[in-house]
Amino acid sequence: MSSSTALVIMDMQQGNFDERFPIVASDQLLLVTKMMIQKARDADIPIIYVLNDGGPGAIDESGESGWEIHADIRPEPKDILVEKKTPDAFHETKLKEILDKMRIKKLVLVGLQTEFCVDTTCRRGSILGYKIQLVKDGHGTWNSDSLSAEQIITHHNTVLAGWFVELVSSTDFEFESTT
Repeated sequence: MSSSTALVIMDMQQGNFDERFPIVASDQLLLVTKMMIQKARDADIPIIYVLNDGGPGAIDESGESGWEIHADIRPEPKDILVEKKTPDAFHETKLKEILDKMRIKKLVLVGLQTEFCVDTTCRRGSILGYKIQLVKDGHGTWNSDSLSAEQIITHHNTVLAGWFVELVSSTDFEFESTT
C-alpha cells in the first residue's frame, strides 16, 4: 500500500446511535459511511477509526459496549484505531505519528459530531498541513436547542469550506487507486 490518502472515520460508535437519542438521519449517515469504506477498500486506501472516550459513566466510555464501533461499519484487522479524549483527534493521540509514518498527506473525513469533533479535527488537520476532504453528506449530529441538525451541518460545511477543507460528495467521490 503506497497511498498518500487515508479515510478517517470519526466517533461512529455504538453509543452515538442509542435509540433513546439517535443521531438525526443516522441510517443515511451509516449508509454513506459504509459506501466510503467500500470505496476506500476497493482502492486499497488505509482506514483509520477514531474513537472518543467520554470517560467514566459516559455512553462512549472506553471498554464499554457504547464505545465499540457501530456494528454496521466494524473495522477489519488491518484498519487502524485511534482513541481520543477531546474533540481534536490530534490532541494527545498517536494520529499524527501514524499519518506521518504512513506518509499520509490527505485525509477524507466522515463521522460525528459535526460541530465538535468533525469541526475541530478538520481545522487542526488543516493547520498541521494535511489536505482535508470533508464528505459533506457524511457527517452528522443531533438537533440542538437553537438549531436543527441539518442547519448545523449546512453551517459547518459553509464555514469549513475553502479555508480548512475541500467539500466532496459521497456519491461523486472516488479514491485514486494505489494498485
